[in-house]
Amino acid sequence: MAIDNAPALVPARMLNEYAYCPRLFHLEWVQSEFADNTDTVEGRSIHRNVDAGGGRLPAPDADLDVAVARSVLLDAPLLGMVANIDLVEAAEGIVSPVERKKGKPRPDGGVWEPEELQIVAQALILRENGYTVERGVISYPQARARIDLEITDEREQRLRSALRGLRKTANGPCPPPLVDSPKCPRCSLVGICLPDETHLLLDTPAATPRRLITPRDDAMPLYVQEQGARVGLRAGRVEIRKDNEILASARPLDVSHVSVYGNVTISAPALRAFCEAGIPITHHTYGGWLTGITTGPGHRNAEIRIAQFAVAADRERSLTVAQAIVGGKVRNQRTLLRRNSREKIVDELHQLKNLATKAETATSAEELLGFEGSAARIYFGAFNLMLVAPSEDGMILNGRNRRPPRDPVNALLSFCYSLLVREAIAAISRVGLDPFVGVFHRPRYGRPALALDLAEEFRSLVADSVVVAFINNGQSASSDFIVRGGAYALGQAARRRLIETFERRMATEVTHPLFSYRASYRRIIELQARLLARVFVGEIDRYPPFVTR
Repeated sequence: MAIDNAPALVPARMLNEYAYCPRLFHLEWVQSEFADNTDTVEGRSIHRNVDAGGGRLPAPDADLDVAVARSVLLDAPLLGMVANIDLVEAAEGIVSPVERKKGKPRPDGGVWEPEELQIVAQALILRENGYTVERGVISYPQARARIDLEITDEREQRLRSALRGLRKTANGPCPPPLVDSPKCPRCSLVGICLPDETHLLLDTPAATPRRLITPRDDAMPLYVQEQGARVGLRAGRVEIRKDNEILASARPLDVSHVSVYGNVTISAPALRAFCEAGIPITHHTYGGWLTGITTGPGHRNAEIRIAQFAVAADRERSLTVAQAIVGGKVRNQRTLLRRNSREKIVDELHQLKNLATKAETATSAEELLGFEGSAARIYFGAFNLMLVAPSEDGMILNGRNRRPPRDPVNALLSFCYSLLVREAIAAISRVGLDPFVGVFHRPRYGRPALALDLAEEFRSLVADSVVVAFINNGQSASSDFIVRGGAYALGQAARRRLIETFERRMATEVTHPLFSYRASYRRIIELQARLLARVFVGEIDRYPPFVTR
Protein backbone atom coordinates (compact mmCIF):
# COMPACT_ATOMS: atom_id res chain seq x y z
CA MET A 1 0.00 0.00 0.00
CA ALA A 2 1.65 3.23 -1.14
CA ILE A 3 1.13 6.36 0.91
CA ASP A 4 1.97 9.82 -0.46
CA ASN A 5 4.04 11.36 2.32
CA ALA A 6 4.84 14.62 0.53
CA PRO A 7 1.75 16.81 0.07
CA ALA A 8 1.61 19.58 -2.49
CA LEU A 9 2.85 22.20 -0.01
CA VAL A 10 5.81 21.41 2.22
CA PRO A 11 6.43 23.70 5.24
CA ALA A 12 9.65 25.70 4.88
CA ARG A 13 10.75 24.67 8.37
CA MET A 14 10.90 21.07 7.16
CA LEU A 15 13.76 22.03 4.85
CA ASN A 16 15.62 23.07 7.98
CA GLU A 17 15.04 19.63 9.52
CA TYR A 18 15.94 17.83 6.27
CA ALA A 19 19.23 19.70 5.88
CA TYR A 20 20.14 19.07 9.51
CA CYS A 21 19.38 15.33 9.31
CA PRO A 22 17.25 13.52 6.69
CA ARG A 23 16.27 10.91 9.29
CA LEU A 24 15.05 13.61 11.68
CA PHE A 25 12.92 15.02 8.85
CA HIS A 26 11.46 11.59 8.05
CA LEU A 27 10.66 10.83 11.69
CA GLU A 28 9.02 14.20 12.29
CA TRP A 29 7.26 14.76 8.98
CA VAL A 30 6.42 11.29 7.67
CA GLN A 31 6.11 9.37 10.95
CA SER A 32 4.61 12.26 12.98
CA GLU A 33 7.10 11.83 15.81
CA PHE A 34 7.89 14.71 18.13
CA ALA A 35 9.41 15.17 21.55
CA ASP A 36 10.44 18.27 23.45
CA ASN A 37 13.82 19.00 24.96
CA THR A 38 15.41 22.15 26.35
CA ASP A 39 16.28 23.45 22.88
CA THR A 40 12.75 23.11 21.47
CA VAL A 41 11.19 24.73 24.54
CA GLU A 42 13.65 27.64 24.41
CA GLY A 43 13.06 27.94 20.66
CA ARG A 44 9.32 28.37 21.24
CA SER A 45 10.09 31.00 23.84
CA ILE A 46 12.17 32.96 21.33
CA HIS A 47 9.27 32.83 18.86
CA ARG A 48 6.65 33.77 21.45
CA ASN A 49 6.40 37.46 20.50
CA VAL A 50 6.35 36.96 16.73
CA ASP A 51 3.93 34.04 16.94
CA ALA A 52 1.42 36.35 18.60
CA GLY A 53 1.12 38.19 15.27
CA GLY A 54 0.81 41.89 14.81
CA GLY A 55 1.36 44.43 12.09
CA ARG A 56 0.03 44.03 8.56
CA LEU A 57 1.88 43.17 5.41
CA PRO A 58 0.57 45.42 2.64
CA ALA A 59 -0.21 44.02 -0.79
CA PRO A 60 2.74 43.85 -3.22
CA ASP A 61 1.46 46.84 -5.19
CA ALA A 62 0.85 48.98 -2.07
CA ASP A 63 3.12 51.50 -0.38
CA LEU A 64 5.97 49.47 1.11
CA ASP A 65 8.09 52.32 2.45
CA VAL A 66 7.95 51.19 6.11
CA ALA A 67 6.10 48.14 7.41
CA VAL A 68 6.68 45.27 9.81
CA ALA A 69 4.43 42.23 9.94
CA ARG A 70 4.72 39.32 12.35
CA SER A 71 3.81 35.67 11.84
CA VAL A 72 2.96 35.95 8.14
CA LEU A 73 1.49 32.79 6.62
CA LEU A 74 1.97 32.50 2.83
CA ASP A 75 1.95 29.67 0.34
CA ALA A 76 3.66 29.21 -3.03
CA PRO A 77 1.92 26.50 -5.12
CA LEU A 78 4.45 26.71 -7.97
CA LEU A 79 7.38 26.24 -5.61
CA GLY A 80 5.38 23.71 -3.60
CA MET A 81 5.97 25.26 -0.20
CA VAL A 82 4.24 27.10 2.61
CA ALA A 83 5.79 29.17 5.39
CA ASN A 84 4.83 30.97 8.56
CA ILE A 85 7.42 33.74 8.44
CA ASP A 86 8.49 35.19 11.81
CA LEU A 87 8.87 38.78 10.58
CA VAL A 88 8.57 40.52 7.25
CA GLU A 89 10.24 43.93 7.10
CA ALA A 90 9.49 46.34 4.26
CA ALA A 91 11.39 49.44 3.21
CA GLU A 92 11.45 51.41 -0.07
CA GLY A 93 9.38 48.83 -1.92
CA ILE A 94 11.53 45.84 -0.92
CA VAL A 95 10.61 43.23 1.69
CA SER A 96 12.90 40.97 3.70
CA PRO A 97 11.93 37.84 5.66
CA VAL A 98 13.42 37.64 9.14
CA GLU A 99 13.85 34.27 10.90
CA ARG A 100 14.63 34.22 14.63
CA LYS A 101 16.84 31.35 15.77
CA LYS A 102 18.11 29.98 19.04
CA GLY A 103 21.87 29.68 19.38
CA LYS A 104 24.53 31.63 17.55
CA PRO A 105 26.08 31.99 14.07
CA ARG A 106 28.81 29.72 12.72
CA PRO A 107 32.31 30.38 14.06
CA ASP A 108 33.19 32.15 10.78
CA GLY A 109 30.26 34.50 11.21
CA GLY A 110 28.05 32.87 8.60
CA VAL A 111 24.73 31.07 8.97
CA TRP A 112 24.22 27.34 9.21
CA GLU A 113 23.05 25.50 6.07
CA PRO A 114 19.61 24.48 7.45
CA GLU A 115 18.87 28.08 8.42
CA GLU A 116 20.09 29.36 5.05
CA LEU A 117 17.75 27.02 3.18
CA GLN A 118 14.81 28.04 5.34
CA ILE A 119 15.31 31.78 4.81
CA VAL A 120 15.85 31.32 1.04
CA ALA A 121 12.60 29.32 0.90
CA GLN A 122 10.76 32.16 2.66
CA ALA A 123 12.21 34.66 0.20
CA LEU A 124 11.07 32.62 -2.82
CA ILE A 125 7.61 32.23 -1.31
CA LEU A 126 7.36 36.00 -0.94
CA ARG A 127 8.53 36.46 -4.54
CA GLU A 128 5.88 34.06 -5.84
CA ASN A 129 3.31 36.20 -4.02
CA GLY A 130 4.46 39.28 -5.96
CA TYR A 131 6.93 40.90 -3.54
CA THR A 132 10.38 42.13 -4.38
CA VAL A 133 12.93 40.34 -2.20
CA GLU A 134 16.69 40.86 -2.37
CA ARG A 135 17.82 39.42 0.93
CA GLY A 136 16.73 37.59 4.03
CA VAL A 137 17.78 38.01 7.64
CA ILE A 138 18.74 35.45 10.27
CA SER A 139 18.44 36.85 13.79
CA TYR A 140 20.08 35.24 16.84
CA PRO A 141 18.53 37.10 19.79
CA GLN A 142 20.54 35.30 22.46
CA ALA A 143 23.82 36.09 20.68
CA ARG A 144 22.60 39.58 19.74
CA ALA A 145 23.55 38.90 16.13
CA ARG A 146 21.76 39.70 12.91
CA ILE A 147 23.03 38.40 9.56
CA ASP A 148 21.84 39.56 6.14
CA LEU A 149 21.77 36.88 3.45
CA GLU A 150 21.60 37.83 -0.23
CA ILE A 151 19.18 35.69 -2.25
CA THR A 152 21.47 34.65 -5.13
CA ASP A 153 20.79 32.31 -8.06
CA GLU A 154 23.22 29.81 -6.55
CA ARG A 155 21.32 29.76 -3.25
CA GLU A 156 18.02 29.41 -5.08
CA GLN A 157 19.34 26.36 -6.98
CA ARG A 158 20.55 24.78 -3.76
CA LEU A 159 17.10 25.32 -2.29
CA ARG A 160 15.36 23.67 -5.24
CA SER A 161 17.79 20.74 -5.16
CA ALA A 162 17.20 20.26 -1.42
CA LEU A 163 13.43 20.39 -1.99
CA ARG A 164 13.67 17.60 -4.57
CA GLY A 165 15.74 15.54 -2.14
CA LEU A 166 13.21 16.17 0.61
CA ARG A 167 10.32 14.90 -1.50
CA LYS A 168 12.27 11.81 -2.54
CA THR A 169 13.12 11.07 1.10
CA ALA A 170 9.52 11.58 2.19
CA ASN A 171 8.30 8.90 -0.21
CA GLY A 172 11.07 6.41 0.54
CA PRO A 173 12.15 4.38 3.57
CA CYS A 174 13.40 6.11 6.67
CA PRO A 175 17.07 7.08 6.10
CA PRO A 176 19.68 5.41 8.32
CA PRO A 177 20.77 7.30 11.42
CA LEU A 178 23.91 9.38 11.49
CA VAL A 179 27.04 7.55 12.66
CA ASP A 180 28.57 8.82 15.92
CA SER A 181 27.43 12.34 15.03
CA PRO A 182 27.80 15.32 17.39
CA LYS A 183 24.35 16.41 16.22
CA CYS A 184 22.63 13.49 17.95
CA PRO A 185 23.03 14.43 21.64
CA ARG A 186 21.18 17.74 21.15
CA CYS A 187 18.38 16.29 18.99
CA SER A 188 14.98 16.16 20.70
CA LEU A 189 14.12 12.92 18.85
CA VAL A 190 17.25 11.01 19.85
CA GLY A 191 15.25 8.75 22.20
CA ILE A 192 12.99 7.85 19.27
CA CYS A 193 15.68 7.69 16.57
CA LEU A 194 18.12 5.55 18.65
CA PRO A 195 21.07 6.20 16.29
CA ASP A 196 23.85 4.38 18.17
CA GLU A 197 21.61 1.48 19.20
CA THR A 198 20.43 0.97 15.63
CA HIS A 199 23.97 0.94 14.25
CA LEU A 200 25.06 -1.55 16.89
CA LEU A 201 22.25 -3.93 15.89
CA LEU A 202 23.12 -3.43 12.21
CA ASP A 203 26.78 -4.25 12.98
CA THR A 204 27.83 -0.87 11.65
CA PRO A 205 31.43 -0.03 12.61
CA ALA A 206 30.81 2.68 15.17
CA ALA A 207 31.69 3.68 18.70
CA THR A 208 30.08 2.09 21.75
CA PRO A 209 26.52 3.42 22.10
CA ARG A 210 26.38 6.69 23.98
CA ARG A 211 23.69 7.15 26.58
CA LEU A 212 21.72 9.60 24.52
CA ILE A 213 18.33 8.77 26.03
CA THR A 214 17.45 10.08 29.46
CA PRO A 215 17.68 7.30 32.06
CA ARG A 216 14.19 7.93 33.36
CA ASP A 217 10.99 9.77 32.49
CA ASP A 218 9.91 12.62 34.76
CA ALA A 219 6.23 11.84 34.12
CA MET A 220 4.75 9.11 36.32
CA PRO A 221 1.59 6.96 36.25
CA LEU A 222 -1.39 8.18 38.26
CA TYR A 223 -3.22 5.41 40.12
CA VAL A 224 -6.74 6.04 41.41
CA GLN A 225 -8.21 3.23 43.50
CA GLU A 226 -10.24 5.10 46.14
CA GLN A 227 -13.80 3.90 45.56
CA GLY A 228 -16.16 6.76 44.82
CA ALA A 229 -13.33 9.13 43.86
CA ARG A 230 -13.61 11.50 40.93
CA VAL A 231 -10.79 12.65 38.64
CA GLY A 232 -11.24 16.21 37.44
CA LEU A 233 -9.44 19.24 36.10
CA ARG A 234 -9.25 22.51 38.00
CA ALA A 235 -7.04 25.54 37.38
CA GLY A 236 -4.92 23.54 34.96
CA ARG A 237 -4.22 20.74 37.45
CA VAL A 238 -5.47 17.18 37.70
CA GLU A 239 -7.38 16.75 40.96
CA ILE A 240 -8.69 13.61 42.63
CA ARG A 241 -11.60 14.34 44.93
CA LYS A 242 -13.96 12.42 47.14
CA ASP A 243 -16.78 14.02 49.14
CA ASN A 244 -15.34 17.49 48.33
CA GLU A 245 -11.98 16.51 49.80
CA ILE A 246 -8.89 16.77 47.58
CA LEU A 247 -7.05 13.45 47.81
CA ALA A 248 -4.28 14.29 45.33
CA SER A 249 -3.29 16.92 42.78
CA ALA A 250 -0.76 16.92 39.93
CA ARG A 251 0.24 18.86 36.85
CA PRO A 252 -0.78 17.14 33.59
CA LEU A 253 2.83 17.20 32.35
CA ASP A 254 3.82 15.08 35.37
CA VAL A 255 1.32 12.33 34.43
CA SER A 256 2.38 9.66 31.91
CA HIS A 257 -0.84 7.61 32.08
CA VAL A 258 -3.84 7.14 34.37
CA SER A 259 -5.09 3.87 35.86
CA VAL A 260 -8.48 3.77 37.57
CA TYR A 261 -9.75 0.82 39.60
CA GLY A 262 -13.35 -0.04 40.29
CA ASN A 263 -15.88 2.70 41.03
CA VAL A 264 -13.88 5.77 39.95
CA THR A 265 -15.25 8.44 37.60
CA ILE A 266 -13.49 10.93 35.32
CA SER A 267 -14.99 14.28 34.36
CA ALA A 268 -15.51 15.16 30.71
CA PRO A 269 -13.00 18.08 30.79
CA ALA A 270 -10.33 15.82 32.33
CA LEU A 271 -11.07 13.07 29.82
CA ARG A 272 -10.74 15.50 26.94
CA ALA A 273 -7.51 16.99 28.37
CA PHE A 274 -5.95 13.54 28.76
CA CYS A 275 -6.86 12.62 25.19
CA GLU A 276 -5.48 15.89 23.82
CA ALA A 277 -2.23 15.43 25.75
CA GLY A 278 -1.84 11.83 24.61
CA ILE A 279 -2.21 10.47 28.16
CA PRO A 280 -3.85 7.02 28.00
CA ILE A 281 -6.37 5.95 30.64
CA THR A 282 -6.63 2.28 31.57
CA HIS A 283 -9.79 1.07 33.29
CA HIS A 284 -9.56 -1.88 35.67
CA THR A 285 -11.90 -3.87 37.84
CA TYR A 286 -11.46 -3.47 41.57
CA GLY A 287 -9.37 -6.65 41.50
CA GLY A 288 -7.07 -5.26 38.82
CA TRP A 289 -8.26 -6.85 35.56
CA LEU A 290 -7.94 -4.59 32.55
CA THR A 291 -11.39 -3.80 31.09
CA GLY A 292 -10.74 -0.91 28.73
CA ILE A 293 -8.39 1.77 27.39
CA THR A 294 -9.28 5.38 26.64
CA THR A 295 -6.93 7.28 24.34
CA GLY A 296 -6.98 10.16 21.89
CA PRO A 297 -6.83 9.63 18.12
CA GLY A 298 -3.57 7.79 18.65
CA HIS A 299 -0.27 7.92 16.82
CA ARG A 300 -0.65 9.26 13.30
CA ASN A 301 1.94 6.98 11.68
CA ALA A 302 -0.26 4.48 9.86
CA GLU A 303 2.65 2.86 8.02
CA ILE A 304 4.19 1.47 11.21
CA ARG A 305 0.93 -0.34 12.01
CA ILE A 306 0.63 -1.61 8.42
CA ALA A 307 4.13 -3.09 8.83
CA GLN A 308 3.15 -4.57 12.21
CA PHE A 309 0.06 -6.25 10.76
CA ALA A 310 2.11 -7.66 7.86
CA VAL A 311 4.58 -9.29 10.27
CA ALA A 312 1.78 -10.62 12.47
CA ALA A 313 0.15 -12.23 9.42
CA ASP A 314 3.44 -13.76 8.24
CA ARG A 315 3.95 -16.98 10.24
CA GLU A 316 7.67 -17.17 9.51
CA ARG A 317 8.48 -13.57 10.40
CA SER A 318 6.24 -13.55 13.47
CA LEU A 319 7.82 -16.80 14.67
CA THR A 320 11.31 -15.26 14.45
CA VAL A 321 10.28 -12.42 16.74
CA ALA A 322 8.35 -14.73 19.07
CA GLN A 323 11.40 -17.02 19.40
CA ALA A 324 13.48 -14.12 20.71
CA ILE A 325 10.74 -12.99 23.10
CA VAL A 326 10.21 -16.42 24.65
CA GLY A 327 13.92 -17.19 24.74
CA GLY A 328 14.51 -13.94 26.60
CA LYS A 329 11.67 -14.67 29.01
CA VAL A 330 13.02 -18.12 29.93
CA ARG A 331 16.56 -16.82 30.39
CA ASN A 332 15.32 -14.11 32.73
CA GLN A 333 13.29 -16.67 34.71
CA ARG A 334 16.47 -18.69 35.12
CA THR A 335 18.40 -15.60 36.24
CA LEU A 336 15.83 -14.71 38.92
CA LEU A 337 15.87 -18.27 40.29
CA ARG A 338 19.67 -18.39 40.27
CA ARG A 339 19.93 -15.11 42.14
CA ASN A 340 17.19 -15.63 44.71
CA SER A 341 16.80 -19.35 45.41
CA ARG A 342 17.50 -20.15 49.06
CA GLU A 343 18.58 -23.64 48.14
CA LYS A 344 21.15 -24.81 45.66
CA ILE A 345 19.37 -25.82 42.47
CA VAL A 346 21.06 -27.37 39.48
CA ASP A 347 18.55 -29.42 37.51
CA GLU A 348 16.00 -26.59 37.20
CA LEU A 349 18.62 -24.11 35.97
CA HIS A 350 19.98 -26.62 33.47
CA GLN A 351 16.51 -27.41 32.14
CA LEU A 352 15.60 -23.74 31.78
CA LYS A 353 18.83 -23.06 29.88
CA ASN A 354 18.06 -25.89 27.47
CA LEU A 355 14.45 -24.75 27.03
CA ALA A 356 15.60 -21.20 26.24
CA THR A 357 17.86 -22.56 23.50
CA LYS A 358 15.05 -24.74 22.13
CA ALA A 359 12.64 -21.79 22.17
CA GLU A 360 15.07 -19.71 20.12
CA THR A 361 15.17 -22.43 17.45
CA ALA A 362 11.54 -23.63 17.55
CA THR A 363 10.18 -24.65 14.15
CA SER A 364 6.55 -23.67 14.75
CA ALA A 365 4.37 -21.50 16.96
CA GLU A 366 2.90 -24.64 18.54
CA GLU A 367 6.34 -26.00 19.40
CA LEU A 368 7.36 -22.63 20.83
CA LEU A 369 4.25 -22.54 23.01
CA GLY A 370 5.13 -25.99 24.31
CA PHE A 371 8.65 -24.92 25.29
CA GLU A 372 7.28 -21.82 27.00
CA GLY A 373 4.77 -23.90 28.96
CA SER A 374 7.43 -26.41 30.05
CA ALA A 375 9.66 -23.58 31.26
CA ALA A 376 6.76 -22.05 33.21
CA ARG A 377 6.08 -25.34 35.00
CA ILE A 378 9.71 -25.68 36.06
CA TYR A 379 10.00 -22.03 37.06
CA PHE A 380 6.82 -21.82 39.13
CA GLY A 381 7.56 -25.24 40.58
CA ALA A 382 10.68 -23.73 42.13
CA PHE A 383 9.14 -20.32 42.89
CA ASN A 384 8.67 -21.01 46.62
CA LEU A 385 12.44 -21.51 46.95
CA MET A 386 12.80 -17.73 46.54
CA LEU A 387 10.46 -16.96 49.47
CA VAL A 388 11.43 -16.65 53.12
CA ALA A 389 9.56 -19.30 55.16
CA PRO A 390 6.81 -19.53 52.50
CA SER A 391 4.59 -21.78 54.60
CA GLU A 392 4.09 -19.14 57.29
CA ASP A 393 0.85 -17.19 57.19
CA GLY A 394 -0.25 -18.91 54.00
CA MET A 395 2.25 -17.07 51.76
CA ILE A 396 2.99 -20.01 49.48
CA LEU A 397 2.47 -20.55 45.76
CA ASN A 398 0.23 -23.55 45.11
CA GLY A 399 1.01 -23.74 41.41
CA ARG A 400 0.33 -20.89 39.01
CA ASN A 401 -3.39 -20.11 38.62
CA ARG A 402 -4.96 -16.97 37.24
CA ARG A 403 -8.70 -16.48 37.06
CA PRO A 404 -9.39 -16.42 39.87
CA PRO A 405 -6.16 -16.54 41.95
CA ARG A 406 -6.51 -19.37 44.50
CA ASP A 407 -3.86 -18.22 46.97
CA PRO A 408 -2.28 -14.93 48.15
CA VAL A 409 0.91 -15.33 46.08
CA ASN A 410 -1.06 -15.89 42.88
CA ALA A 411 -3.13 -12.80 43.69
CA LEU A 412 0.05 -10.75 44.07
CA LEU A 413 1.49 -12.11 40.82
CA SER A 414 -1.72 -11.47 38.87
CA PHE A 415 -1.97 -7.88 40.11
CA CYS A 416 1.69 -7.14 39.28
CA TYR A 417 1.26 -8.71 35.83
CA SER A 418 -1.68 -6.39 35.20
CA LEU A 419 0.49 -3.41 36.18
CA LEU A 420 3.25 -4.60 33.86
CA VAL A 421 0.91 -5.12 30.91
CA ARG A 422 -0.47 -1.63 31.47
CA GLU A 423 3.11 -0.30 31.24
CA ALA A 424 3.59 -2.23 28.01
CA ILE A 425 0.37 -0.81 26.57
CA ALA A 426 1.52 2.74 27.36
CA ALA A 427 4.93 2.15 25.75
CA ILE A 428 3.46 0.51 22.64
CA SER A 429 0.95 3.35 22.22
CA ARG A 430 3.73 5.96 22.42
CA VAL A 431 5.65 4.14 19.70
CA GLY A 432 2.59 4.01 17.43
CA LEU A 433 1.97 0.26 17.37
CA ASP A 434 -1.34 -1.49 17.97
CA PRO A 435 -1.32 -3.21 21.39
CA PHE A 436 -3.95 -5.74 20.25
CA VAL A 437 -2.03 -7.37 17.37
CA GLY A 438 0.80 -9.59 18.61
CA VAL A 439 3.31 -12.07 17.25
CA PHE A 440 3.46 -14.67 20.06
CA HIS A 441 0.08 -14.11 21.71
CA ARG A 442 -2.45 -14.46 18.94
CA PRO A 443 -5.25 -11.89 18.56
CA ARG A 444 -8.34 -12.49 20.65
CA TYR A 445 -11.22 -10.10 21.32
CA GLY A 446 -10.19 -7.62 24.03
CA ARG A 447 -6.74 -9.14 24.49
CA PRO A 448 -3.75 -6.73 24.25
CA ALA A 449 -1.65 -9.36 22.48
CA LEU A 450 1.37 -7.22 21.59
CA ALA A 451 1.47 -5.74 25.10
CA LEU A 452 1.52 -9.29 26.47
CA ASP A 453 4.37 -10.09 24.07
CA LEU A 454 6.42 -7.11 25.21
CA ALA A 455 5.74 -7.87 28.87
CA GLU A 456 7.04 -11.46 28.63
CA GLU A 457 10.74 -10.71 29.03
CA PHE A 458 10.00 -8.41 32.00
CA ARG A 459 7.64 -10.67 33.96
CA SER A 460 10.34 -12.21 36.13
CA LEU A 461 12.64 -9.17 36.23
CA VAL A 462 9.90 -6.74 37.28
CA ALA A 463 6.65 -8.36 38.43
CA ASP A 464 7.99 -11.56 39.99
CA SER A 465 10.88 -9.69 41.58
CA VAL A 466 8.41 -7.25 43.15
CA VAL A 467 6.31 -10.09 44.59
CA VAL A 468 9.36 -11.87 46.02
CA ALA A 469 10.60 -8.66 47.67
CA PHE A 470 7.09 -7.78 48.88
CA ILE A 471 6.71 -11.12 50.66
CA ASN A 472 10.28 -11.44 51.95
CA ASN A 473 10.24 -7.93 53.39
CA GLY A 474 7.14 -8.75 55.40
CA GLN A 475 4.91 -6.29 53.55
CA SER A 476 2.06 -8.77 53.11
CA ALA A 477 0.13 -11.26 55.21
CA SER A 478 -2.96 -13.39 54.65
CA SER A 479 -5.06 -10.76 56.47
CA ASP A 480 -4.41 -8.35 53.57
CA PHE A 481 -6.59 -10.37 51.21
CA ILE A 482 -10.30 -10.55 50.56
CA VAL A 483 -11.41 -14.15 50.06
CA ARG A 484 -14.66 -14.99 48.29
CA GLY A 485 -15.49 -18.47 47.08
CA GLY A 486 -11.86 -19.54 47.33
CA ALA A 487 -10.67 -16.62 45.19
CA TYR A 488 -8.14 -14.14 46.63
CA ALA A 489 -8.03 -10.40 45.98
CA LEU A 490 -5.81 -7.73 47.48
CA GLY A 491 -7.31 -5.31 49.97
CA GLN A 492 -6.92 -1.60 49.30
CA ALA A 493 -4.11 -0.93 51.81
CA ALA A 494 -2.02 -3.88 50.62
CA ARG A 495 -2.63 -2.93 47.00
CA ARG A 496 -1.35 0.58 47.68
CA ARG A 497 1.83 -0.86 49.22
CA LEU A 498 2.27 -3.22 46.30
CA ILE A 499 1.90 -0.39 43.78
CA GLU A 500 4.54 1.61 45.68
CA THR A 501 6.91 -1.38 45.54
CA PHE A 502 6.17 -1.85 41.84
CA GLU A 503 6.89 1.81 41.13
CA ARG A 504 10.21 1.63 42.95
CA ARG A 505 11.13 -1.32 40.76
CA MET A 506 10.11 0.50 37.58
CA ALA A 507 12.29 3.45 38.63
CA THR A 508 15.29 1.21 39.33
CA GLU A 509 18.13 1.84 36.89
CA VAL A 510 19.82 -1.21 35.36
CA THR A 511 22.55 -1.61 32.76
CA HIS A 512 21.30 -2.58 29.33
CA PRO A 513 23.16 -5.77 28.36
CA LEU A 514 23.61 -4.70 24.72
CA PHE A 515 24.03 -0.95 24.94
CA SER A 516 25.97 -0.81 28.23
CA TYR A 517 24.28 2.29 29.63
CA ARG A 518 21.95 2.53 32.58
CA ALA A 519 18.26 3.35 32.39
CA SER A 520 15.15 2.71 34.44
CA TYR A 521 12.98 -0.33 33.74
CA ARG A 522 10.22 2.01 32.54
CA ARG A 523 12.57 3.62 30.03
CA ILE A 524 13.93 0.22 28.93
CA ILE A 525 10.42 -1.12 28.28
CA GLU A 526 9.82 1.80 25.92
CA LEU A 527 13.23 1.23 24.33
CA GLN A 528 12.33 -2.42 23.67
CA ALA A 529 9.00 -1.34 22.16
CA ARG A 530 10.88 0.92 19.76
CA LEU A 531 13.25 -1.88 18.80
CA LEU A 532 10.23 -4.09 18.15
CA ALA A 533 8.87 -1.41 15.83
CA ARG A 534 12.21 -1.30 13.97
CA VAL A 535 11.92 -5.02 13.33
CA PHE A 536 8.40 -4.58 11.97
CA VAL A 537 9.44 -1.89 9.49
CA GLY A 538 12.50 -3.89 8.46
CA GLU A 539 15.17 -1.51 9.70
CA ILE A 540 16.76 -4.23 11.82
CA ASP A 541 16.39 -7.94 11.06
CA ARG A 542 16.22 -9.41 14.56
CA TYR A 543 14.59 -8.46 17.83
CA PRO A 544 17.06 -8.33 20.75
CA PRO A 545 15.19 -9.19 23.98
CA PHE A 546 16.26 -7.56 27.24
CA VAL A 547 18.15 -10.31 29.07
CA THR A 548 20.08 -9.58 32.25
CA ARG A 549 23.32 -11.32 33.02
